[in-house]
Amino acid sequence: MNAAVIVAAGRGTRMGLERNKVLAPLCGEPVIARTVRAFEQTGWFDGGIVVVTGACDADEMKRILADGGLHAQVVLGGADRQESVCRGLAATNPEADYVAIHDGARPLVTTDVIARTLESAQKFGSGVAAVALKDTVKRVDEDSVVVDTPPRDKLRAVQTPQTFEAGLIRKAHAAYALGERATDDAALAERMGVAVHLTEGDVENIKLTTPEDMLLARQVILKREGQKEEKPMMRIGHGYDVHRLVENRKLILCGVEIPYALGLLGHSDADVALHALMDALLGAAALGDIGRHFPDTDPTYKGADSGKLLDHVVALLEEKGYTVGNVDVTIICQRPKLKDYIEQMRENVARHLKVDIDCVNIKATTTEKLGFEGEGLGISSHAVACIEKAG
Repeated sequence: MNAAVIVAAGRGTRMGLERNKVLAPLCGEPVIARTVRAFEQTGWFDGGIVVVTGACDADEMKRILADGGLHAQVVLGGADRQESVCRGLAATNPEADYVAIHDGARPLVTTDVIARTLESAQKFGSGVAAVALKDTVKRVDEDSVVVDTPPRDKLRAVQTPQTFEAGLIRKAHAAYALGERATDDAALAERMGVAVHLTEGDVENIKLTTPEDMLLARQVILKREGQKEEKPMMRIGHGYDVHRLVENRKLILCGVEIPYALGLLGHSDADVALHALMDALLGAAALGDIGRHFPDTDPTYKGADSGKLLDHVVALLEEKGYTVGNVDVTIICQRPKLKDYIEQMRENVARHLKVDIDCVNIKATTTEKLGFEGEGLGISSHAVACIEKAG
């Protein structure tokens, strides 16, 4: 029985992201979904696949895996990679004979690479993917003065997966749980005197760390799928909506409930900002408007959550081959003041659109007490959306 632990608890600092990099899209699919699928599609991990992530990402991780039809278990990680792996190992099937440990940010791992590590572990107790170095390596002192030049033919750049006999790697992690930290799992086994065996890795099995890595990964995927890199087709749409303010209704804007004495009247939840945004997205793709897709004469949409309607619009775009580039939403109301809720609104919209929060701008303005907005009779919203289609 084989199990896998996929470590995905890091942040996207060097990637320039404000969230976990494995949640970012890569050729239309989140990085972590591609990584998990690489293991799941082999059919070899009957002991289950465990994804280790941070508490702030757990819900989104579960959603991404469910949306992708993937069945990995999500558990919370620790303070560093070593502790996260420990927690992942603890969550694996105790009857597993072998465990493969892999970086969630290596979505380009192939079946062949996984197979070689597993076969080596079954034969020797360990199998660690690695590739030969192309560059000469220099060892330097604290002043960057060269100390020596190790022979390149004796050096390897280590990747993941790193696959071990289950009892061995559990023992190695337990032995050094409170000791000196290691940058990979093989190092822990080495400290126990285990002869760690390397297997042939793949130069394309890169770890996504910088924006340049994402560009390289995209090229690899396009090459594997037999596609050519072409300039994306960009389209722009505009949306507008307005709703009356009335008593005994909730005020919901961009999925955030705003404390206020009045709420917006409508057939659904009357989220005027999301309605304008959906019209902008549909308009950009020449797919009509929300009245066509969600008519107010249809009881199905009575009281509907506009966030779910937005999910449906995004799915329509994806069916046409479009992804969202960026959006800009303006909410026009005299009262209440919205500045304290803007960031939560941005987060909600980014999640529904499957984009980074930097691709979402939301702002609020008044009309200086002019018009129906200025008189507090209603709220209106404008939205502009840019969508892209590769090739």
